[in-house]
Amino acid sequence: MSAALHLQRGLRERIRSGDAEITVVEPQPYLTYHPLLAEVAAGSIDPRHVVVPLRRALPHCRVLTARITRIEHATRRAWADAAGRGEPPAPVELDYDVLVVAPGSVSRTDPVPGLAEHGLGFSTVAEAVGLRNHVLEQLDLASATRDPALRQAALTFVFVGAGYAGVGALAELEDMARHAVRGYHNVGQDDLRWVLVEATDRILAEESPELAAHTLAQLRERSVDVRLRTTLESAAGRVVALSDGSRFAARTLVWTAGVRPSPLLRDTDLPLDTLGRIRCLPTLQAVGPDGRPLPGVWAAGDGAAVPDPHAGGAPCTPNAQHAFDQAELLAANLLVSLDGGPRAAGIAEYRPGRAACSTSLGLGRAVAHTRRGGRLTGRRAWWLHRARHLRRLPSGDRKVRVLMDWLLGGVFSREVVSLGTLEHPRAEFEAGFGTGPSPRSGRGAGPEAGSGRGAADDRPT
Repeated sequence: MSAALHLQRGLRERIRSGDAEITVVEPQPYLTYHPLLAEVAAGSIDPRHVVVPLRRALPHCRVLTARITRIEHATRRAWADAAGRGEPPAPVELDYDVLVVAPGSVSRTDPVPGLAEHGLGFSTVAEAVGLRNHVLEQLDLASATRDPALRQAALTFVFVGAGYAGVGALAELEDMARHAVRGYHNVGQDDLRWVLVEATDRILAEESPELAAHTLAQLRERSVDVRLRTTLESAAGRVVALSDGSRFAARTLVWTAGVRPSPLLRDTDLPLDTLGRIRCLPTLQAVGPDGRPLPGVWAAGDGAAVPDPHAGGAPCTPNAQHAFDQAELLAANLLVSLDGGPRAAGIAEYRPGRAACSTSLGLGRAVAHTRRGGRLTGRRAWWLHRARHLRRLPSGDRKVRVLMDWLLGGVFSREVVSLGTLEHPRAEFEAGFGTGPSPRSGRGAGPEAGSGRGAADDRPT
């Protein structure tokens, strides 16, 4: 979306005259601002406010809500599936002159027993909202049950992967849960068990060692059980088995152990590296078999292997900062190349500035470092973290809405209501027929697991 936003500005006159057309193909009709998903999960931000509608942000572009299924650059054609949910495929063939490939990444999963059945992801708005509802429902379950084993499993929350996503999500949800248990007469803060599992010897691998160590100390001070050099071996039967030999029941298992390039890149004839990313030059042009730019193909973001001069030429790490910076440069270079002539020699190489990363650790707490190399912790880092992401949000409308969420959150107490039934809106209706899932669990159940208000025939019409 960011690349298209800059392109529509630069090509506005050509678009008006009909000399150019920009087509954006994306399965969802919006952009998700991923760095704020942890605050969505904690209820600090309305989920709608971290998504930017593409058609509103790109009024001069043709937006297709579809999924690319194949790209054949040899003939400059792409195929997309525009089918709706549950509908048969509706293939669309697209011709193009210039191709910009920025499909991002998907969660990297391992073949761990039980992970597919019981694991929760954390890469979309739906997953963030679903995780929030799930955590609050576990508190309800623990308060209501008389089974001590079930209660302990409900109050055990395991996160696998200690990058920015995992640490931020755990810290925000732990902060929310500690606030939520104030409303329970038989669940206390000491009853909650939070476990963070990381395969390497440190958390926040992209952060400076000093801030990573500070974050680790903060989490352990909050009684978070951080397991370094440890991997998840099994989650079968909702029993977590770790490589250090420990086994315990847990009804919440969140998988944030990295990402991998979008699988759609495999269905193209574009040059890929060993990890499945498009091989790129520093100018963000795809590399042809002869090592020269592949005509008409540009790439950026998590699906592009763009050399990072600060890392000895190794590809840039997949994060939002690189994605936004690369998108802006890609649009500028593409506009220069379209003009042709002497200006085409002015195509610039990607030279990332010093990383300016941060992560929230709950209300009033964060860690951050600045582009000048400074390190901040506590409330100052929290203010910087929020200001930084408010500035980066690619929509003025969304900036105002997120700011209002934060301001209202400072005036009123945190909202800790679970709306899990929204994930299964037809459950209540189906339960009336005795064939649908329970409105509470969203899983198959008989009529006795319905609304609890008696048979439908006994209720007044």
